[in-house]
Amino acid sequence: MGRGGRERNGQTGARALDVAALAGVSTATVSRAFNAPEKVAPEIREKVLKAAAELGWMPHPAGAALASRRTWLAGVLIPTLDNDVFASQVGALQTRLSADGVTVLIGCSNYDADQAANQVRTMLARGVEALAVVGESHRPGLFETIAARGVPYVVTYSHRPGSPHPSVGFDNAAAFRRIARHLLDLGHRDFALIHQPSIDNDRVVARIEGLRAALAEEGMALRPQHVREGPASITFGRQSLRSIMEAAGPRPTAVVCGNDALAIGALIEARALGMSVPEELSITGFDDVAMAEQTDPPLTTMRVDNAEIGRQAADYLLACLAGRPPPPPPPLESRLILRASTGAPARTA
Repeated sequence: MGRGGRERNGQTGARALDVAALAGVSTATVSRAFNAPEKVAPEIREKVLKAAAELGWMPHPAGAALASRRTWLAGVLIPTLDNDVFASQVGALQTRLSADGVTVLIGCSNYDADQAANQVRTMLARGVEALAVVGESHRPGLFETIAARGVPYVVTYSHRPGSPHPSVGFDNAAAFRRIARHLLDLGHRDFALIHQPSIDNDRVVARIEGLRAALAEEGMALRPQHVREGPASITFGRQSLRSIMEAAGPRPTAVVCGNDALAIGALIEARALGMSVPEELSITGFDDVAMAEQTDPPLTTMRVDNAEIGRQAADYLLACLAGRPPPPPPPLESRLILRASTGAPARTA
């Protein structure tokens, strides 16, 4: 920000000082509202963002980029680089945007909400014209900050009914309800759940809610000792299954896993425990990674067209940049891929 709040917007001539005066705050507060919104009280931040929007002001260097009309940059925020799911999504999005001359900047939060906020602020400061952000669970003020700068955005990998954000993805809760329904229809009544960390991850929270809701409809619930939360890895899948099977009380006959890596770990550990899948234990995954079809037995899992999420997100952002924002697309369908890792429990076979 220029000295004394003299930074001007290239198109409107508005200054940070003008925003501060209209909002009734200091220029330092204006700066914090954009660059560190978590440090500003929500009601104050809202006043600043409203004043900035009324005056058409945004901070440097984004303002300088706007003054030159186009930066041809778009930002993508993903939670990890270690997952083929997001690699496929970003690859398809980048291909579609590149065809229109837009370069993609990629930010990775490592499932850390503070890192996510910092990545978004950095991309906005570099003048990105559009943003694709995985999920809705972010620090307060993040989406308001994006909107206040006039930057179109879209939430990906999630499509929650009633969401205030334009979204391209699928209904995570409905996907897990479908998995639960499949297992219930096979005759399973004792379930276990192995899932990724749920903090700041609305996709995982929605899936858990979907499973619990499906079980509740049948008058059932997950036993606390049969729920394990931890890293989305094969190792944690193995550790979790052993812990579940060694827990007191009835053993589950079906294990629902938050992704394929966890499910593959559970399959490996079931064999190490001398358990037959699916005769003694049914196991499901999520994502349908390439390895899911190659396991022994092949893994029943949920398939999502992640590349299509990337393409639709790119199309939505390009339409916004062209001045014709379309209605957000309907949710994509997740598809249950039935393979040999699920079957009727032995006692009802």
